[in-house]
Amino acid sequence: MPQTDTPEKRDASLRAGIEQNREQAVRKPARPWLWIALLLIAGAGYGWFRHTLPVEGATGANKPQGKQGAARGPGGRSGLMVVPVVASPVVQKDVPIYLEGLGTVQALSTVTIHERVDGQLTKIAFTEGQDVHAGDVLAKIDPTPFQAQLAQGEAKKRQDEALLANARSDLKRDTEMIARKALAQQQFDTQKSLVAQLEAAVGADDATIQGVKVQLGYTTVVSPIEGRVGIRLVDEGNIVHAADAGGLVVVTKLRPISVIFTLPEQNLREVRKQMANGDLPVLAMDRDSGPVLAKGTVTVLDNQIDTTTGTIKLKATFPNEDLMLWPGQFVDTRLLLTTRKGGIVVPAAVIQRGPSGSYAFVIVKGGRSGGGQGHGNGGHARSEAAKPTEKGKAKPSAQGGPGPDDLTVEVRPVKVAQVEDGEALIDEGLKPGEQVVVEGQYRLQAHSRIKLTQAEKVEDADETP
Repeated sequence: MPQTDTPEKRDASLRAGIEQNREQAVRKPARPWLWIALLLIAGAGYGWFRHTLPVEGATGANKPQGKQGAARGPGGRSGLMVVPVVASPVVQKDVPIYLEGLGTVQALSTVTIHERVDGQLTKIAFTEGQDVHAGDVLAKIDPTPFQAQLAQGEAKKRQDEALLANARSDLKRDTEMIARKALAQQQFDTQKSLVAQLEAAVGADDATIQGVKVQLGYTTVVSPIEGRVGIRLVDEGNIVHAADAGGLVVVTKLRPISVIFTLPEQNLREVRKQMANGDLPVLAMDRDSGPVLAKGTVTVLDNQIDTTTGTIKLKATFPNEDLMLWPGQFVDTRLLLTTRKGGIVVPAAVIQRGPSGSYAFVIVKGGRSGGGQGHGNGGHARSEAAKPTEKGKAKPSAQGGPGPDDLTVEVRPVKVAQVEDGEALIDEGLKPGEQVVVEGQYRLQAHSRIKLTQAEKVEDADETP
């Protein structure tokens, strides 16, 4: 028989369902934080959507009004906001042209002082790091053995001189006797030969004495050049030999001093041309901080190009009176090649760099606005659209709407010849008298509207969110 649905059964089923729902509610508690997160995400999305909408004009219309309203910045934002910038004029003046290279300082003279005789080193007559002159005594070697040799040589000479004097007397008597034919010719010739032998012996004695004196002079070691001594290589009391390879000390001439540096071979022709007209000045710069260490002139141009590097070596000489250059030091060199008359110059901060090369923001009057603010702080601000006047022309808004004296910027590609002392020399792209942006470029793009201000005001504007 079919079962009938009685009220009691329906009540029991309803109570069972209520109990089941309660058990599920206990097992799965509510998660209010999930709903809060969803609401925050939805709110952020709505805010972003509202921010990317076109700017409404004074009448509330969403359509852009004229060319000024049609220009948009990145992300669809209106470009009516005025960007404060600092400007500088493009000037024309004489600019020196430098060629830069890497150089190594070398002493004009470096001498290793060697002992020239064997003996004991009895005295070191210099202090390490001392400046010496040519002829100053540096060390002394025991002279006693050479003094003894000198005395022996002088005694031998006196002996030979006595024998020579006696032989000459005999020869004089034999000459008288041979004239009277009282002496045989053979005996006369023998005496004459003896005199010649003794004369040669005396000459040999003189040479021996002179050689010993030279050896004795070598026991006093002197500096052959003017310069500065380094660290001594042998201590006092050691036995030294003329064949020793190390030497006693090294003397280096520091005034003047030279720098060997290289330039690309492409500059060879121009360098030779300018050297024919006179000396080329060279600046030696510190590699860390960049100050000028010394000023000199080019003295030597190498006679061949290094085929492995494609560079040419040059040698410059510096007076180095203040000893700012030191042998072995690496320096940056700057060779003043020529001076460009009437060069186009702007501050180095004007030059910007992009994928297509260097460019600058040039200020123009009455140009298109609406270039937007690019990426930067304060880029989310909005401005009112221009209100129509009775004659149908645009009226400037309170925030600086379009007008005949509006200032905008254009992106101008430039070719930079060199950057020196905070100034950039321009080959192409700018003309004298034009105004360019020095500060505030990161908020600009093509046709952005600008207003001129001071540097400190631009910094304040950049800090405004």
